[in-house]
Amino acid sequence: MSLNTQEHFWSGDFGKNYTDRNSRHSDEFNNAYEVWYGISRTKMNQTFLGSIPKDIKILEVGCNTGMQLSELQSEGFTSLYGIELQDYAVQKAKEYTEGINIIQGSAFDIPFKDNFFDLVFTSGVLIHISPDNLSKVFSEMYRCSKKYVWGFEYYSDDVTSINYRGNEGFLWKANYGKLLRSQFSNLELIKEEKYPYITQAEKGNVDFMYLLEKRNA
Repeated sequence: MSLNTQEHFWSGDFGKNYTDRNSRHSDEFNNAYEVWYGISRTKMNQTFLGSIPKDIKILEVGCNTGMQLSELQSEGFTSLYGIELQDYAVQKAKEYTEGINIIQGSAFDIPFKDNFFDLVFTSGVLIHISPDNLSKVFSEMYRCSKKYVWGFEYYSDDVTSINYRGNEGFLWKANYGKLLRSQFSNLELIKEEKYPYITQAEKGNVDFMYLLEKRNA
C-alpha cells in the first residue's frame, strides 16, 4: 500500500466521518474511558507520566481534534503540540481545545526539527498505519523526541490485520512498543500495561500503553 493511498483514505470522507463520530469534550472523553476500560484516561496518564515535569514539550502525532492533548492540559502540562493529517479535524479542534498548538501535518514527515520535543506520542494512530510503512513513522517520531516515546494502541502479540468498517488494509493491532524497540536499540522500556475492554461489544480486545526512554550512548 502506498503512502498516498493511506493518507488519501484518512484525508477524505472516511476520516471526516471518523472525526465527527469520535470527537468528545473533556468530561465525555473520560467517561468513555471508564465505560470501555473501567479506568479514566486521567488515571492512565498519571500512572505513566505522573513523575514527569509538567513543563516538558509534548507532541501528539495524529491528534485529530486534540482530545488527548486537552486531557494532558487539564492535568497541568503546559507545552502541548499536535499534528493532524485532516484539515477538517485541525479546524474542528478549535471547538475542543484552547492554547494548544495544532497544525496540519503528516506522521510520515513531521514538520519539526530533530529533538524538538521531550516526549512524542500516539494514541490510536499506529494501528492505522500499514505495517510496511511503520518504520518511516517510527523514524520520524524518534527523530523529533529527545527523551520519551509514549503510546496507547490496540494490542496483539503479532501484527494482525482487522477489517475496519468494511475496509481491509486500514487497521492492525500489534505490540507497537516492542516494534519500536526492535528498530531503535537505545529505546528502553520504562513502563507498559495492558487495558482489556470491559464492554460486551469489545470483549476480548486489549489496548496497550507503553513509555519508552531514549538512552543515548
